Amino acid sequence: MASTSTQYEKLKMAAVDQGLFLIQEVIGRFKRVESILAIVGLFYVGKTATAVSLRLIEGIRVFVLSQFRWHDLTRYGQWAVVTGGTDGIGKQYARQLAKRGLNIILISRNMEKLQATAQELEFDFRVRTQIIQADLSEGRHIYPEIAKQLEGKEIGILINNAGVMYDSPSLFLNVPEKKLVESVNINMMAVMMMTYIVMPQMVERKKGLIVNISSISSFYPLPLMAVYSASKVFVDWFSMALDYEYRDKGIIVQSLIPSYISTKLVRFSNFLSTPSIIVPDAETFVKSSLQTVGSSKRTTGFWTHGLQYWTYEHMPQWAWNLTSWYMFKTIDNTPKPKSA
Repeated sequence: MASTSTQYEKLKMAAVDQGLFLIQEVIGRFKRVESILAIVGLFYVGKTATAVSLRLIEGIRVFVLSQFRWHDLTRYGQWAVVTGGTDGIGKQYARQLAKRGLNIILISRNMEKLQATAQELEFDFRVRTQIIQADLSEGRHIYPEIAKQLEGKEIGILINNAGVMYDSPSLFLNVPEKKLVESVNINMMAVMMMTYIVMPQMVERKKGLIVNISSISSFYPLPLMAVYSASKVFVDWFSMALDYEYRDKGIIVQSLIPSYISTKLVRFSNFLSTPSIIVPDAETFVKSSLQTVGSSKRTTGFWTHGLQYWTYEHMPQWAWNLTSWYMFKTIDNTPKPKSA
């Protein structure tokens, strides 16, 4: 019995030792996993901190330091062409460029507004102007006449600003066919054709600046603004590709991807129509965006829009779609009458 009891005790102790060994082994493995997770965590935190720091430095360079740098825009040429130059962003580009000494060629469809804006520029800034009445929504046949009227001008800057948006957020099939065709002809074809007309002389002189107005809505598909969003993707990608193609010809092609700006395009929303720190008015935006020329070839143009873009970069597409959908669904989508 004593021998049996002794053997039992030995077996019991062996089992305990084996159990302790297993526990120690498991703890050791957990510690190794914990160490690996700690290393992964440190790597992720370091990577994120580096990315945030680099983006902050980039933001300071583009939106802060650029404000203290004077970029002589007249070195590109004597004339600047601005499409949609009688209202909103386009008019402010015309004013700010005239203020810097460039003569201005305005392209728009409303003759009365063209004449009034041209007179305003001549009186305020003592520059020369030319007006071209053209309805960019009519398609390809209008461009030979535009090209003819631009002959003989040393055009150094082209601002492809003209653009249209839905009268208000709407399902695709609820948008009038005419508005869909306008979106293609103005938002895309006009950018391509005006560039095709103006760029050859820039290439010949080995200098020129083209600013194409895209939109932050090109970041992800935008439900209830499907065609508008898609058209702005074209502008953004076209601009970046063109800049790469002609980078050795002395030509800068800047893609502007702003968020909302308080202009008549967003009159469907009281919030977006009211100037604020996140929805600047056209003058504030253009003054800022012009200063980014030479500092960034793809930019939101305004510092709070840069912060918005950074936020969207870290937002999954489903969250973007859901947010956009419910934001736009709260807006009355009954078409509003256009202002004169």
